[in-house]
Amino acid sequence: MPTARAETHPHQNQLLSGLPPAERERLVPKLEPVTLSLGQVICESNQRGSCGYFLANSVVSLLYTMESGATAGMALVGNDGIVGTAIFLGGESTSSRAVVVIAGQAFRLSAMLLLEEFERNAALHQVLLRYTHALITQLSQTAVCNCLHSVEQRLCRQLLMCHDRTGCSELLMTQELIAQMLGVRRESVTVAAGHLQDMGLIHYCRGHIAILDRRALEASACECYRIVEEKRAIVLREAKVRVQPAPCFLRASG
Repeated sequence: MPTARAETHPHQNQLLSGLPPAERERLVPKLEPVTLSLGQVICESNQRGSCGYFLANSVVSLLYTMESGATAGMALVGNDGIVGTAIFLGGESTSSRAVVVIAGQAFRLSAMLLLEEFERNAALHQVLLRYTHALITQLSQTAVCNCLHSVEQRLCRQLLMCHDRTGCSELLMTQELIAQMLGVRRESVTVAAGHLQDMGLIHYCRGHIAILDRRALEASACECYRIVEEKRAIVLREAKVRVQPAPCFLRASG
């Protein structure tokens, strides 16, 4: 039985909180609160997305699955972002599937409404484009990371990113999902997590991970963590700056 969570609010999503109050409050009634469960697939690869998800305290991994069934994580989305960028970028579908790796709450908006808001709401338009730029940075850095860094370094990076996006030092994540995110066998996750536990960085037991020493975990992660998080911090900081008047193509006619 999932543990009861405190009531969530759209402000918990940093993209929504970065909107001017008037625009945010106008958008809130259109958002549908939903509970996302561990392992739930909210968007399949090569299928048109029906909704966008502004995450509150949940985390979603964008996974690529090969014909052989092997998987690798491409990016993590949490309270810093939205699942469903293809909707407003003009793509019919994406090559990845969106899988919930940390259960929690989100706010859902239909694809039709998301596209309408993107086209008419200058503030949301700018915020979503800034976020997409940060997401592309994460996708690119993950590709490099998967080729050049050890499983242990990559696990440190994933745990830190989940911590950043939930604010919680205790993470409920199955070994199978972690292996899928890292693109490795479950045995490799066991070895890497065991080593981190032996060093006193985490406590790991049956899908429950407690971060014990955040600073040491950062020191053990690869440089990719810092690069991605610095870009994310810039985007979130810019998102809180009041936007300029809407460009002509976004203004209402008449």
